[in-house]
Amino acid sequence: MSDVTLNINGITVRADYGATILTAAHDAGIYIPTLCHCPDVSSIGVCRLCLVRIESRRRPEPACRTIAEEGMVVVTDDPEIERLRRVILELILSDHDFNCLLCPKSGQCRLQELVNRIGFKEHRFNRLDRVAKDLPIDTSNPFFDFNPNKCVQCTICVRTCHEIVGNDAIDMAYRSYDIRVSTFADQPLNESACMSCGECMERCPVGALVPKKAEYPNREVKTTCPYCGVGCGLYLGVRGNTIVRARGDDESPVNKGNLCIRGRFGYNFVDSPDRLSLPLMRAYDEFTQPSSVVEVTEEGRPVTLPLVKREGKFVEINWDQAIKYVASSLAHYKGEEIAAVSSARCTNEENYLFQKFTRSVLKTNNIDHCARL
Repeated sequence: MSDVTLNINGITVRADYGATILTAAHDAGIYIPTLCHCPDVSSIGVCRLCLVRIESRRRPEPACRTIAEEGMVVVTDDPEIERLRRVILELILSDHDFNCLLCPKSGQCRLQELVNRIGFKEHRFNRLDRVAKDLPIDTSNPFFDFNPNKCVQCTICVRTCHEIVGNDAIDMAYRSYDIRVSTFADQPLNESACMSCGECMERCPVGALVPKKAEYPNREVKTTCPYCGVGCGLYLGVRGNTIVRARGDDESPVNKGNLCIRGRFGYNFVDSPDRLSLPLMRAYDEFTQPSSVVEVTEEGRPVTLPLVKREGKFVEINWDQAIKYVASSLAHYKGEEIAAVSSARCTNEENYLFQKFTRSVLKTNNIDHCARL
């Protein structure tokens, strides 16, 4: 229930008790710029771009750290506040990599958005001693790259690794102008404690953390991750008939938008040429001869029917013959002689039917599941 009323830019705004000015303003549709704020992690107010003026207070306050109070009067866009934001933005830009055209984050970069919204004084900006950083780019991780030259020290990645992942693989290192995100002992990411979950990359507001293969999908498909029994919700970005990216479903009660390394990056198997699209059976005993047996000899020929291996060669049979063969093979065994293993990639309904079949038809309780979580 909204129980705090305040005034922002002459507009009466109602907010939840304990909400910050930034949250109250955004919920009311009032824009306050920010670079270091991320709703998934705690606010620390390091970028200072969200400074606002509060009546009866001597100095501007960061909106992301200031709690909204009853009767508070807030101004977010007077000339003095705008001037402060431009100066702060110019200082951030003064040592930033300006190669934006070739940056994978171009068009989705929050720093670009701030430049367009806030702007900067060109004559004042040109007087700054602009020295772009020339630090080595860490490409050791198999899924994403870290470019410290594009980093703006917002610490969103550090807070994500600490508060969401709980891994603490990265932190802020060095001091003053040399401060930057680093692993323990400044090791490459693939030699650190990084689990390659990509949560930091997903939340990075600029082009410091980007996937190695950045492709934009034409559409997204909502689905469930097939890797284990947790059932994380995700969106698969599709371009043509190829999956080019995956992102977590923020509305899923299971993972709330978070993904592990498999869910975020492990989708290449879908289009793998080595993927089996139909079952293969190895037949060592005689069974009912199919009416027409086709020997698979053509290299690269698509498999459209089940295959059995006889005398070292795969031959095609139809589905009815394959099911008959499996049923006739199981008929030789009973009860405790049979064991069944189910898969986490099946739905709950399919797994239920499988265990019901195992217990009621095969008459055995020797059933297990591959999800060991």
